[in-house]
Amino acid sequence: MVGQQMARRAAGVVLGMIKEGKIAGRAVLLAGPPGTGKTAIAMGISKSLGKDTPFTAMAGSEIYSLEMSKTEALTQAIRKSIGIRIKEETEIIEGEVVEIQVERPATGVGAKVGKLTLKTTEMETVYDLGTKMIDALTKEKVQSGDVITIDKATGKISRIGRSFTRARDYDATGPQTRFVQCPEGELQKRKEVVHTVSIHEIDVINSRTHGFLALFSGDTGEIKPEVREQINTKIAEWREEGKAEISPGVLFIDEVHMLDIECFSFLNRALEDEMAPVVIMATNRGITNIRGTNYTSPHGIPIDLLDRMIIISTSQYRESELREILKIRCEEEDCELSDDALTVLTRIAMETSLRYAIQLITLAGLVSRRRKSNEVEIEDVKKVYSLFLDEGRSTQILSEYQDQYLYDQKPDVGGSGEPMDL
Repeated sequence: MVGQQMARRAAGVVLGMIKEGKIAGRAVLLAGPPGTGKTAIAMGISKSLGKDTPFTAMAGSEIYSLEMSKTEALTQAIRKSIGIRIKEETEIIEGEVVEIQVERPATGVGAKVGKLTLKTTEMETVYDLGTKMIDALTKEKVQSGDVITIDKATGKISRIGRSFTRARDYDATGPQTRFVQCPEGELQKRKEVVHTVSIHEIDVINSRTHGFLALFSGDTGEIKPEVREQINTKIAEWREEGKAEISPGVLFIDEVHMLDIECFSFLNRALEDEMAPVVIMATNRGITNIRGTNYTSPHGIPIDLLDRMIIISTSQYRESELREILKIRCEEEDCELSDDALTVLTRIAMETSLRYAIQLITLAGLVSRRRKSNEVEIEDVKKVYSLFLDEGRSTQILSEYQDQYLYDQKPDVGGSGEPMDL
């Protein structure tokens, strides 16, 4: 990431609080002009959280196109952002494979039988194998010298790696081969396994009308409040028994100014709930109307919700930062840009917008390839700049030729000041 040092430092503090579980039920607002990296900072937080912390991203306008109520859509998004770690004890067999013997019938018909010899540093045992276990060992390509684990409940076999005692200079092993020590202690062990799921997934599985297949189809529909209440009660029991723990995740709402007063009221109440995620919002609006009302408010968000938020501000990029961003973007799009062309593009980004300049990179690359050149020159940038307008030049043309456009509005000739439809 480039620039926005203050905003990124603030996001780093928020990230630390999320990891410690100290900020659940609070809201963070990323506010700044368009094209200042608000979404990028939110995505950076999501990548830094790791796989076990749920992260749900949605746009404020999404809730109006769904076939469910607005509050149901927000409830589902909130519950997708709350993880639950379910602890489970399981018995496993862990050891180094000494020998695998498989006897197949000479006729080719009948069950396969075999023996598996496993050892640790302290003991060695021979296990009889059935057809299912032989097939599982074959599928995992287990051979003598591998360190494996077998789940006694499911029969699942996992290869941990290859034993150091079998590592030789002449072994033809790939770079992905992992060498591990021979396990210590007994072969049979009790191991604690932790499964992380979101509360929304539990809601869907327990919803009679859909079942777990809705997780794959994505069509969950509205879930009854009674189902959620029962699940909340069960989760509370698991927490008391020590079987599970809550992992508050992050709900990111982009274009939050698109939510209306009903949604804001619902969010205000939802943040007070004991099971609430960290809500990160982003907006580029200034003082504007709250959707659904005639009242104006900073960022189009009601004052009582703004009071609950910690606000991170982003500012416009400096020239050196714009140049660095454009350079990185060129590498991403595999486009060679000369230094002079990059300077011109940086100047365009300063005078118009960063997004417009980024779009010109691809267009200039196509023009340069058309003239069979591997490097984008100033002429290519100038050509696409003249062909494709930015917002400022487009507005200027509209003001000059507004009489030629349909449904144009301009001040009444009579001097009343009211706009007149033409």
